[in-house]
Amino acid sequence: MKTAIEDLIHEHKAIQYALNILEKMSERIENNRDAKKSDIKSFLEFLKEFADKCHHGKEEDFLFPALEKAGLKKEGGPIGAMLFDHTQGRNYIKQMQNSILNNQVDRLLFVQASKDYISLMRSHIQKENNVLFPLVDIKLSDSEQNDLYEKFENHEENVIGKGRHEELHNILETLAGKYLVLDKTAHH
Repeated sequence: MKTAIEDLIHEHKAIQYALNILEKMSERIENNRDAKKSDIKSFLEFLKEFADKCHHGKEEDFLFPALEKAGLKKEGGPIGAMLFDHTQGRNYIKQMQNSILNNQVDRLLFVQASKDYISLMRSHIQKENNVLFPLVDIKLSDSEQNDLYEKFENHEENVIGKGRHEELHNILETLAGKYLVLDKTAHH
């Protein structure tokens, strides 16, 4: 059986993959080449649903309270730092979303917000994987971890719906096919 932390680490890999796509998308926009507005909207939908509602929701609603209950400090500790990062990430997503409100993409706003988000999330994932998650084995019993995993599964189904997880991964694969392929137009 998969553990709660294995589930979160697996999701981190998907988010890191998404960050690579965002990086390429942002580079295209920065170099005045096109990134479809519909692609940007799909990508932001992925971030809001998968990274924020699903993944961060599991951490904020279940993991962090369980760690707090087990004695890990929220204020001035790793939980508080992770929550601060989540809030910052939401602000950057909102800025990226605001950059496409009209028919035009506000290139400067999108590029800056995406670079800030990528930097923040790569650092955040490192901190969770290497600092916070190892504490779970120390602080929580096997039965508490199993209970956490069950809560994660229920959260996923209740918050984003049955089958939506796969749809979101398909969105990511479609975008990867467009943005992670070798960009031939950049090499004249």
